[in-house]
Amino acid sequence: MRPEGSDPDLKCPVDPKTREKWLEAAKAKKAQAPKITSPLPSTPSPLQRYSLDTGRWQTGATPPHSHSPTPRRPRVLTLDTHREISTIPRALPSADKPLNTAERAALPPANSEADSGQDSASGNWIYPSQEMFFAAMKRKGHEANPADMNSIVPIHNAVNERAWTEIKNWERRRGSEVCGGPKLVSFAGDSKALTPKARVMGWMGYEAPFDRHDWVVDRCGTRVGYVIDFYSGKDEGLKGKSLSFYLDARPKVNSWAGISTRVLGSLGI
Repeated sequence: MRPEGSDPDLKCPVDPKTREKWLEAAKAKKAQAPKITSPLPSTPSPLQRYSLDTGRWQTGATPPHSHSPTPRRPRVLTLDTHREISTIPRALPSADKPLNTAERAALPPANSEADSGQDSASGNWIYPSQEMFFAAMKRKGHEANPADMNSIVPIHNAVNERAWTEIKNWERRRGSEVCGGPKLVSFAGDSKALTPKARVMGWMGYEAPFDRHDWVVDRCGTRVGYVIDFYSGKDEGLKGKSLSFYLDARPKVNSWAGISTRVLGSLGI
C-alpha cells in the first residue's frame, strides 16, 4: 500500500506469505465440503450414451459415422469487477489538516486510480474487485493465479473488517461519538517489520505473526496510530471449522492519544 517504486514486498494487496495463509484457509474450507459421487462410469464404452431423461448410461447402437471430437478451447476465466463496500468510514483530508508524507504513502493504489475508493452514499472505503486485486498483484511482481481470487479477495475483506471491529473496541468511550465515530485515514502493510511486542513474544517461544498492518484513525480531528499483528489460528481438525486467524490490534504508543487509549482500554475503562 505504498506508491509505485518502493519495495514490492511491502505493497498491497498482499505479500506472498500472507497470500499463502489465506489460500491455506480457503483450501481447508473447501476440503470440508461433502464430496459428490459421480454416476458416470470411469471408462464408458463407445456403445453407451448418457440419457438426460433417465440420468443413466444406456447401451445403444454404434453411430454410423465416427467424428473426431472437437478440440476444446482453453477456458478463459473472467474475474469479477464488483467492488464490495466496507463498513469502514473513510476520513478524507481537509485543507486545514492534509495528509502527511507517511499517510499519503499508505494510501492503497487501488483507491487512488480511477475510483476514489469512497462510496458516495455511505462514505465508506470500497474494497478492490477481483480484477483489480489480480492486476495489482501482477503489476507488483507477485505470483498470482486468477482462480485464487475467488478465495483470496473475500478473506482479505473479512480480515480487514475484523481489524476494524477490534479498533472500534479500543475507540469506544474515547470521544469520537460526538463526530460520528472514528474514521480510517490510511493503512499500510509490512510483513517484514516485527512490532516490539511480537519480537518479545518470539523470544519467549511464540510463533511470529505472518503479517503486520499500520492503520491511522481520525478521532474528531486527532490522528491515532494503530498496529495490527496477524497470526495463524490453530487447525483443530473439527468438521465445519476451517483454519482461523488471530488479530492483535492495539494503539501505538507514539502519541499521548495512543498511550492514554492503550492504558485506559487495558484497564477496562
